[in-house]
Amino acid sequence: MGKLKERMEACLRLRNFRPSTQAVYLRCARELAKHYMRPPETLSEEEVRSFVLYLQDERQMKPSTLRVYIAALKFLYTQTLSRPEVVIHLRGPKVPRKVPVVLSGSEVEAIFDAVKSVEYRAVLMTTYGAGLRIGEACRLRVQDIDSKRMLIHIREGKGGDSRYAMLSPRLLSVLRAYYLEMRPAGSYLFPGRRSDQPICQKTVRDVLIRAAERCGMDKRVTPHVLRHSFATHLLESGTDIRTIQVLLGHKSIESTQLYAQVSTRHISRTRSPLDLLNTKEGEALG
Repeated sequence: MGKLKERMEACLRLRNFRPSTQAVYLRCARELAKHYMRPPETLSEEEVRSFVLYLQDERQMKPSTLRVYIAALKFLYTQTLSRPEVVIHLRGPKVPRKVPVVLSGSEVEAIFDAVKSVEYRAVLMTTYGAGLRIGEACRLRVQDIDSKRMLIHIREGKGGDSRYAMLSPRLLSVLRAYYLEMRPAGSYLFPGRRSDQPICQKTVRDVLIRAAERCGMDKRVTPHVLRHSFATHLLESGTDIRTIQVLLGHKSIESTQLYAQVSTRHISRTRSPLDLLNTKEGEALG
């Protein structure tokens, strides 16, 4: 793509997209150019739409993957090429919302017990204990742990946003024991093989999957399942949905409300209006 690649890279950097997102968007633009063997700036609205249909029908991409391609094409034509009319009618497919997998408290504890590495156990307990995304946990720096205010500063959350997460007394104790034993070099709380790089997310995932297998679990357990479990357990213990939204860093309450669907305790504690009829509490019903 030559100069167009440089222009798109510059636009992505100016918008402060993560390097991984930049790489994905550039790859999508390259695939468009390769598909037609022509520069993207010469393509029409119909040709771009036909490319998306090709991805959907012939390559049979999942809706979630197709939405990434569409987001990349929209960025290319609106931000880089200043031709928004090419993608103005382009809409992503609806992605079916699945009910997330959630572990019980005893299952979470069993997994932690099955992780023998002090370092990986600390990363996973941070993921669950603060409800973090795996990337957020891996990228934590030592100064992000605020033991005085019992907060964790998330500096590179989704979309580049910052927020504060809770720092529980038990997690603080775990992190202090880990730090004293491992003495991590550099600024990262969980450094990788090189002290100037964070611990590898894939390796953390693999450690978690193996720990769940050793516990005999038939569920597919990933770091995001720990985050789902954190949110659901908060809801079941009486934390209001708005607080959970802030802790998770969700921009929309709709994303957080999903946990009300998987919390059986929350559902069972909710009283039916049938039970309120002809009672003092039911007077509000009219």
